[in-house]
Amino acid sequence: MKKIIPVKWILLIVVLAVIFLPPFVKYQQISWKSREIDNQIKTLREEIKKLEAEKIRLQTDITYIERKAREKIGVVKKGEIILKETSSKK
Repeated sequence: MKKIIPVKWILLIVVLAVIFLPPFVKYQQISWKSREIDNQIKTLREEIKKLEAEKIRLQTDITYIERKAREKIGVVKKGEIILKETSSKK
């Protein structure tokens, strides 16, 4: 013969679920957002390191500066001939 769970126990379980479930869900959401923000911080720190390294190169390496200038604004040396690639449409 099966025992029937008393109504008091069912009521107790429902009350405990109502009390503890919302804070647990909120904790999970905050925990997920925290991990996401930690990943963003890690990515930004790596980017900062790259930018600081480039800053140092721009302050000290004249050939690097020259190459960047050529790439960005099309600076050429005196006497150089510029060849531009054109796309041919068929």
